[in-house]
Amino acid sequence: MDRLRHFLFTKFRSARSQYAAMGARLQEDTGSALIELAVVMSLLGVPLLLGTVYTSVLISDYGEITNSAHTGALYAMRSSTYAEDTSGIADAAQDDAPDLGANLTVTSSVYYVCSGAQDGTQYTLQADAMAACNGGSSHTLEFVQVVASAPVTPPATFPGMPKSMTLSSSSTMEVEE
Repeated sequence: MDRLRHFLFTKFRSARSQYAAMGARLQEDTGSALIELAVVMSLLGVPLLLGTVYTSVLISDYGEITNSAHTGALYAMRSSTYAEDTSGIADAAQDDAPDLGANLTVTSSVYYVCSGAQDGTQYTLQADAMAACNGGSSHTLEFVQVVASAPVTPPATFPGMPKSMTLSSSSTMEVEE
């Protein structure tokens, strides 16, 4: 009987130490960091990636609209004749924004200011500006302002963000004589 007891005690102790070792292995944290990273990336990574794509498309479209307004102003600044050519200004601006196509709306306006007060009163007629700028060193300056705008649809929709928006930009330049 003692032999049997000794045999069972030895087997039980051996099994108990094996189960204890297996339990210790189950309590290790070697794989938990990888699982935590996967959970965090799925919760934060995907929205950050989509938000980056959303923002980059809007920035790209805004850059194209800004460049088209600037191109229209460059066309118009060459002379008073070009500054009055609204269809030529619109064509120049639209040629610079082929991705936006017919969605691009271009408007231009000419105004005059006194050279001594360029941030002052703006006159729509040159005669009014000449009457106001009759000082010795003050003379009239002609400016053209081109405004380009287009409706933009982002590549995806997100809660709280508009499905479509209108971006616009303006460029103002002095007309050369």
